[in-house]
Amino acid sequence: MHASLTRQSVPWEAVVALDGADPARLPAALSRDPRVRTLELPPVGAACARNLALNTVRTEYVNWADDDDEFADDAMALRLHTLEEAGVGWCAGYSQDLHADGTLRLWRCPTPPGRHEAGEVWTYWKDPADTIPLGPTTILARTDLVRAAPMGGLVQGEDYCALAVTCLAPGVVLPVPVYRYRKHAGQMTAQDSYGQLEASARAFAHRFGASLRTAFAQSA
Repeated sequence: MHASLTRQSVPWEAVVALDGADPARLPAALSRDPRVRTLELPPVGAACARNLALNTVRTEYVNWADDDDEFADDAMALRLHTLEEAGVGWCAGYSQDLHADGTLRLWRCPTPPGRHEAGEVWTYWKDPADTIPLGPTTILARTDLVRAAPMGGLVQGEDYCALAVTCLAPGVVLPVPVYRYRKHAGQMTAQDSYGQLEASARAFAHRFGASLRTAFAQSA
């Protein structure tokens, strides 16, 4: 992840949430980089760790990311320029699965390319069991919006709730890959136990976004 950030052509900062991890294990490349700040926490779980890290974000825009993945080289610049030129609250793209042998497989999200008004993305997630409408880590969004729709309080699938940021402002989906999701045996999603709570997590996140969309539509 850090190596891919160093290839970006626009300024950036990164906050690394250490969810109970020993700070001494932070790779030297990160500890030496002044653009990287760490938040040391006791074991609190991914959702809590990420939300507490959000407290320390100082930039106008923010992008969630997993430490074992990577961004495409033009991911930040492309979305930032699109977001600012269009005057929208968020900009997203496609993601790619990065396999151990180096091969990439493109994932086109169900939400079509182009501009989408607030709440429209949710119409492409008809049922909790369906494929999510957008990759949460492909979204670059205004920090104030992300703080209004952060990670859900779930032990897994917390990033499904982060999709609700698309209910708060219009945005743009670009038909280009901006994020590489590394597939490996150590992933939480690859474990046999992951399926036990998947349906419940999806149901919670789906209802959260649908309720938020309805509430904003009624107040408009």
